[in-house]
Amino acid sequence: MTGVLVPRGGAAGVAAARHPFVARMPVPAATELGALDAAVEDLRARTAAWVAVSPSERVAILDELLAAATATAGEWIDLAARAEGLDPNGHTASEEAVAGPYVYLRGLRLHRNALRQIALTGRPRIPGPVRTRPDGRVTAQVMPVDTVDRLTWLSVTAEVWMEPGVSAEGVEATMARAYAAPDGGGVCLVLGAGNVSSIGPLDVVHKLFVENRVVILKIHPVMAHLARPFVTALNPLVRRGFVRIVYGDAVQGSYLARHPGVDELHITGADVTYEAIVFGTGDDGRERKVRDDPVLDKPFSAELGNVTPIIVAPGRWSRNDLEYQADNIATMLTNNAGFNCTAARVIVTHAGWPQRGALLDAIRRRLAATPTRDAFYPGARERYEAFRATHPTAEPIGLPVDAELPWLLIPGLDPEASGDSCFRVEAFCSVVAETPIDAPDRATFLDRATAFANETLWGSLNATLIIDGRSAREPATAAALDRAIADLRYGTVSINHWSAVGYGLGITPWGAFPGHTRQDIQSGTGFVHNPLMFSRVEKTVIRAPFRAWPKPVWFASHRTALALARRLVPFEADRSLRRLPAILALALRG
Repeated sequence: MTGVLVPRGGAAGVAAARHPFVARMPVPAATELGALDAAVEDLRARTAAWVAVSPSERVAILDELLAAATATAGEWIDLAARAEGLDPNGHTASEEAVAGPYVYLRGLRLHRNALRQIALTGRPRIPGPVRTRPDGRVTAQVMPVDTVDRLTWLSVTAEVWMEPGVSAEGVEATMARAYAAPDGGGVCLVLGAGNVSSIGPLDVVHKLFVENRVVILKIHPVMAHLARPFVTALNPLVRRGFVRIVYGDAVQGSYLARHPGVDELHITGADVTYEAIVFGTGDDGRERKVRDDPVLDKPFSAELGNVTPIIVAPGRWSRNDLEYQADNIATMLTNNAGFNCTAARVIVTHAGWPQRGALLDAIRRRLAATPTRDAFYPGARERYEAFRATHPTAEPIGLPVDAELPWLLIPGLDPEASGDSCFRVEAFCSVVAETPIDAPDRATFLDRATAFANETLWGSLNATLIIDGRSAREPATAAALDRAIADLRYGTVSINHWSAVGYGLGITPWGAFPGHTRQDIQSGTGFVHNPLMFSRVEKTVIRAPFRAWPKPVWFASHRTALALARRLVPFEADRSLRRLPAILALALRG
């Protein structure tokens, strides 16, 4: 996801100049430096008070947050859609409902439920079994959370895999450490992301309720049009003095990062932004990085993007299978106009699979059927043109107008060309590549595709693996699939569903695979979206059917997506069963 202090290509604020309706939106002025000092001082005075807030009192605050976000959800969706050049009453506005208020409300509710359990027993309850795999690694099933999840996320499961060395008996001891052994608290600067509207508020919730930090949230300039719904949604925390919201660009971000009253930082952004903060810029920054001599040496968690692989295991697919998976994969690119750290970037196929060409053709058709989108994020056109210029086989798809960009498919890349920009640079626009890997059989393909993803592709945030049920049950393939899941060095590994689900489920920790150093930060360090408060997470593994039914609401072709999403938003706040019949009826018509 995108940067704050050093946006990828170009200055922030481009969207406001391009879209006249954005220019009419109320956008706050940058916060003056003196006001930043005052905000930090206010928060420092409240650090001990926050640590002293009991779990039951925090439950009450989370109830208030749920009500506040529900009240502003309509405005939130409307403004978010307009800022991206979307008709707020049009089909694609469903993305803003799902990735904004829906995901945020689900996260709030799950944190509230966890705090209720802490108030009763001292730690959250793990929804499913804790198991020890044959290789000794321990997993905790966290999805489905409850009966409603079983009805609305049919046959979808998720496990949290613990770091090596954690025993099944020791998992509970890793949970809710900030409550079992609280420290003195502190002030955390959250540098909000500019691409998905729920990121900043959810990062605030994590730092407060999981890590016991009061928060100063700097809204990304590209998200400044959402200032009013953000202020409303977070008001229960702002009113109590536990959160301050400020605005601005690199000036405000740099000032706060180095402020002596700020104890630690969290960013959802770009690796270059992280490095600019930690080591500085220019030749001096590069030299400092080489010798690991930071200009900023504070605790710093970060989620910094990914060249996301979509590994497609060969099988004998029907025409409907091909069309479904083309829809699945194309949606992974087109959602949010490609401005996602989870967007499909490299489709990894079996070179000898007889249906490889048919799948690529189906993806082309699906992309052609999906309207092109405004390139609302700064620098998108420059990045797009750079990829197109260096890849003669690139295929622009769609008929863009004005500020829109075509979808760009780059097929047939040589997997041995490890330095190819498609493998090493996150495009962060409407670009996806495909690379075929030779293998004598499906099991060997899975082994080689796993090695390719681990060793050649940049980043370690999330990966998707698509495999049909018949193939997955074949003994040699089943063993290879288990190896792939275990060996993929990604913070989220998703089978058949888009790995972005790991961000949206709210119960699954979200972050890079552990082990990156500040000199090689790649996708970042630390996990958020962690209401069960595990402290020794290695990865999340999500499993879904080869063809989900009903069609997932995020699919670009979903016919009732907006109406369904607007009903899902209040449902996530109150989980009223009276809402389910209308939700299920819309889901079945998708």
